[in-house]
Amino acid sequence: MFFYGNHDEETAVDGLQQWFEENPKLPNKIDRNLLWRFYKRSSKDVEETKKLVETFYSLRLKNPRLFINRDPCDVDTENMYKYLHIVPLSRLTPENYHVTCVQFHKLDSKLIHFTEDIKTFIMIQDCHFMEPDVKLDKTAAILSDGEVVIMDMRGVTMKQVTTLIISTMSVFVKYINQAYPNRLRAVHMINCPSYLDKVLAFLKPFMNRELYDMMKCHTKGLESLYECIPKDMLPEEYGGNAGGMAELSLAYRDYVVKMRPLLMDPDYWTVQTSSEGQC
Repeated sequence: MFFYGNHDEETAVDGLQQWFEENPKLPNKIDRNLLWRFYKRSSKDVEETKKLVETFYSLRLKNPRLFINRDPCDVDTENMYKYLHIVPLSRLTPENYHVTCVQFHKLDSKLIHFTEDIKTFIMIQDCHFMEPDVKLDKTAAILSDGEVVIMDMRGVTMKQVTTLIISTMSVFVKYINQAYPNRLRAVHMINCPSYLDKVLAFLKPFMNRELYDMMKCHTKGLESLYECIPKDMLPEEYGGNAGGMAELSLAYRDYVVKMRPLLMDPDYWTVQTSSEGQC
């Protein structure tokens, strides 16, 4: 299902679609919802949208291990789900923000493979960006005005934090800052450990000031989180009515697997050079 704007907006996005398909520096195809997100993030400025799109694909093509060489049915993806739940929620906040919950359900440092896990997280996010945030009916849908991430830090140790790979983290933060298809609005860290200051000190060198200021730490229960995110839209583990994290994570994983053909289609993600395909 695709999001649709008004006549002028659709005309602008049609023009962007044509520009994209005729641009030799870009893949052959782009999902319409993803293109709309770029347009929306760029305040519906066509030229700014083009710059964002080119940055998005340039960064990905330079880092294929993180963005291109992926498969939702491979061992890397299977391994990440053994210890991590990633759940894009189905409702939006009153500010029209989309929320993704991340929970470490098995705390085993041996299961963490940082680069492969970041790759899987990006793949899940790609699936989210290629569908509307809310489907009102068969013809109407909503795109959010920003992304919010809730990170459940319960039981996380410094040993697990230090599995971070500097080169991967640097590319990931650059992607969030310069090429993310939606605006990141906040990262809420809940069930924070007593050594939270050490965690933040470890992460701070990888972030610019804007991203660092988005980190919101909730150290005394969840009441402060509810001031930002309505309680009832959250998973059961956090007092809400959205269902359990394990069930929701499994359901979204099934959706990601259904998206496998598109996620692995080179026409959507890679650029064929002039020498490729020649006999």
